[in-house]
Amino acid sequence: MRVCVETQAGGLNPNEDWVAGTPTLAVVLDGLSTAGLATGCRHGVPWYVAHLGGHLLAALADVGRSLADGLAEALERVAAEHPECDLDDPGTPSATVAVLRHRHEALDHLVLADSPIVLEGRAGHTVITDTRVDEVLPELRAEVERHETHTPGHREALQRLVLAQRQVRNTPEGYWVAASRPDAAQHAFTGTTPLSDVGAAAVMSDGVSRLVTEYGMATWSDVFTTLAAGGPRELIETVRKVEATDPTGLRWPRYKSGDDAAVAYCRW
Repeated sequence: MRVCVETQAGGLNPNEDWVAGTPTLAVVLDGLSTAGLATGCRHGVPWYVAHLGGHLLAALADVGRSLADGLAEALERVAAEHPECDLDDPGTPSATVAVLRHRHEALDHLVLADSPIVLEGRAGHTVITDTRVDEVLPELRAEVERHETHTPGHREALQRLVLAQRQVRNTPEGYWVAASRPDAAQHAFTGTTPLSDVGAAAVMSDGVSRLVTEYGMATWSDVFTTLAAGGPRELIETVRKVEATDPTGLRWPRYKSGDDAAVAYCRW
C-alpha cells in the first residue's frame, strides 16, 4: 500500500489532527476541541494525539491483531504515560480514530467517531463513518450555528455544547471517542473489504470531508480526482479556498472558520 499524507492546522492554534502512513496502515486522529475549557490534563490535545498515534502504529504492527484490540492497547499505554493527570475528568483529551489496514488481499477498517474512510471502487464510493455524535444535543448544536464565528455569542454557545457533550461522551446515552479508557475501542465500527473491490482510499478528518458533506462544494469523485492529481495537500488547499469565501460561517455555520485537516491517500 502506497500512502501519501498531509495535515495542516485550521488557524493559529496548534494542530490537533494527526496522520501517519506505513506500507500496511493509514491512521488519522482528530483531537476534540476543548473550547478553552479545563481538561484535567497538563499536556494538551496535540500531545495526546501524537502519543496515541505512535502507540497505535506500534500496536498494529502485527497484522494478525484486530484493530479494536490494537486501539485498546494504545489507549491503555497513553493513559499510563500521564497518571499524574486527572484521567477521569470528562474533558480529558480525546480524539476520533480512523484506521485502514492492508492485510493480505483485504482491507480492514476501524472508525470511532466522525473521521471518515472513503473507498473508491468500480461501483463508486463507499463512505465508512460514525456519526453518533450528531444524534445528541441537537438544540445546543443549533444554538452554536446561529452565531457567526469569532463572536462572543458563538464562543459561549460552543462552550455550553462542549460541556454538555462531555457528560455523555463515552456513555451508552451518547457517543464514543478515544480518551483514557481502553474499553472505548470495543465501540468502534469495524469491518473488512476485499482488496479487489477497491482502487484507492482516503482516510481523513472531518476538517477535510466537510468539503463534500457540509459545504457541498465537491463530490467524492471530485475529491479523488484532486487526490490523484495533486495529492492531499492540494485537497486541503481546496478546502481552505472554499472556507475563505465564508470566513464567519454565514453560508456554512460551523464551530471554527477553518478546522484542522488531515488526509491519508492510499493506492495499490
